[in-house]
Amino acid sequence: MNLFRSRVSSSIVSTMAEELGSSASASTATLSSQAKARSFWPSILRWIPTSTDHVIAAEKRLLSLVKTPYVVEQVNIGSGPPGSKTRWFLSKSDEPRFINTVTFQSKEDSPTLVMVHGYGASQGFFFRNFDALASRFKIIAIDQLGWGGSSRPDFTCKSTEETEAWFIDSFEEWRKAKNLSNFILLGHSFGGYVAAKYALKHPEHVQQLILVGPAGVSSESDSKSEWLTRFRATWKGAVLNHLWESNFTPQKVIRGLGPLGPDMVRRYTNARFGAYSTVGVLAGEECKLLTDYLYHTFAAKASGELCLKYIFSFGAFARKPLVQSAPEWKVPTTFIYGFHDWMNYEGAQQARQLMKVPCEIIRVPKAGHFVFIDNPTGFHSAVFYACRMYISPNLETEHLPEGLTLA
Repeated sequence: MNLFRSRVSSSIVSTMAEELGSSASASTATLSSQAKARSFWPSILRWIPTSTDHVIAAEKRLLSLVKTPYVVEQVNIGSGPPGSKTRWFLSKSDEPRFINTVTFQSKEDSPTLVMVHGYGASQGFFFRNFDALASRFKIIAIDQLGWGGSSRPDFTCKSTEETEAWFIDSFEEWRKAKNLSNFILLGHSFGGYVAAKYALKHPEHVQQLILVGPAGVSSESDSKSEWLTRFRATWKGAVLNHLWESNFTPQKVIRGLGPLGPDMVRRYTNARFGAYSTVGVLAGEECKLLTDYLYHTFAAKASGELCLKYIFSFGAFARKPLVQSAPEWKVPTTFIYGFHDWMNYEGAQQARQLMKVPCEIIRVPKAGHFVFIDNPTGFHSAVFYACRMYISPNLETEHLPEGLTLA
């Protein structure tokens, strides 16, 4: 969900793909045109190759920034859930599929925290958080089926129900393969939507649910969607709505630009990530490695990204919003939002009123939708506070960390 908001989709090309530099030099007037041809054409026509292997290689380079030792594995989830009439999903192939999984070294008996990324992202987006969180948890981060370094089956789902099952059932098969139970489940943005839907279906395995800027909480009937109704009535709104319903994704833009794609991603990374950061915007090695990782994640085969129109209507409103199922939740839940998150925390407040389980809403200052990149220290404090009953021996001494607020 991270990257699909309508205003991002509508401006991504104009803000990031403005130029591609090329240079040429010649030692003599006679060789000038030949030298230009040799330097100019390779830079214009060179398409950067990508694949799942390239994603995993870029992931390794990005995770070189993390000090905590880790192990990467490809967890076999088979060709489809037992009893299912479909393979992942309706695929013509019965080959096994794999979930890219990274497990970080931790202290013995640490509670397990499973981290699920958002739309268009991958587990490496948490690179600023692994070291701090691994000091208190056994961290397991995954790439959802169809994204990152996981298998990318043909996406042939045709309904919201099938699409939700794609992610929920593949996660459950991964859980069984890893023999996990009683874990804390954290999901960001679209990953928060999937985590919540998973906990609704399999509450017996989840101790605590942490939803970070979750997508799909509110419904389009919310009064604040009136602006969207008015926008749809304009010609620009009609065009964007048509693109949305045609499943036109930001990733298709990157692929279509070919050799311009990496520069476009670089501009996007500079503008988007760390904009509110307390540790400085992404620069130097961080920016270079995240850009490379993001490009390969975007440019690899289309798969999970095609869920977009089946889960959300134009404007990022869920077709089956979480608030509708709030009375059925059985797992204690904490919502975490950056102060500047475009996901509105008021939706979580509405859901809390309907819940029959404990629920907290924590807001982190100096952070937007990517709160874990913008203000990692505040984000870590929020996660530790949310999980205090699992990691703190004396609950009476636990107070809300300075700077954080409860909504």
